[in-house]
Amino acid sequence: MFRFIRLLPALFLILSLSSCNLFSAAGLSSQGQPTKEVKGELTSTTANSAVNVDHSQWDKLLKKHVGPQGMVDYKGFQKDREALNTYLQNLSSKNPTDDWSVQELLAYYINLYNAYTVDLILDNYPVKSIKDIDGAWTKGIVPVGDRELSLGGIENGILRKMDEPRIHFAINCASISCPKLLDEAYTAAKINEQLNRAAREFINSDKNDISPNDPKVSSIFDWYKKDYTINGEQDVIAYINQYSNTKINPSATLQYKNYNWDLNDQE
Repeated sequence: MFRFIRLLPALFLILSLSSCNLFSAAGLSSQGQPTKEVKGELTSTTANSAVNVDHSQWDKLLKKHVGPQGMVDYKGFQKDREALNTYLQNLSSKNPTDDWSVQELLAYYINLYNAYTVDLILDNYPVKSIKDIDGAWTKGIVPVGDRELSLGGIENGILRKMDEPRIHFAINCASISCPKLLDEAYTAAKINEQLNRAAREFINSDKNDISPNDPKVSSIFDWYKKDYTINGEQDVIAYINQYSNTKINPSATLQYKNYNWDLNDQE
């Protein structure tokens, strides 16, 4: 018993370190990556950045292998694995800094998340759901410079800190209920228009059943509710109403739909 008591401090230290590593991988820190906040209304421009990343290779792959409803031809991606690997290596060779504009950072991290998610699925294909892959969001599978980021780290530790809630409609977790994977690469030159498109298409899709008094919306609006603000105040309904064809009454109670984690596979 005495020996066990003497070991307690060491055990607590091990548990603490394990927890820190898990939290870090899951995205509670930026891993040292730059995270600029969007100030005011986001504009699309390439003029204010030290670097303009070329995403044309990813754009070609998306146009070739993503359908109009966002379903993905993973078998087709497998055949173009060499081109995908070249693009991933190009992304990973970059070292984002504060000299990059907020537009370049947003486009880079969104494409980084989406491209490495496709790569993760291909590494495990065929798979029924991304949730069947061990550590899909917590393992450091995304090399950037000398760091190994996790998908959860990119989402929670970087993109969410940039104060642009539309990123939740742009990143794709390879599941049926996710916002669809856009059939074009995000770029600084079109980032605001692309994020608007992603928000409108998702909110007005069958992923939500929007009505004035009985709205049933995606669980994304529950999981990330604190991100949806209007004039600094959390207001999910007002946020949705900015993009929704049907307006929800401010006094309505939101219900949240079950999330379908099945793979967004064209097959």
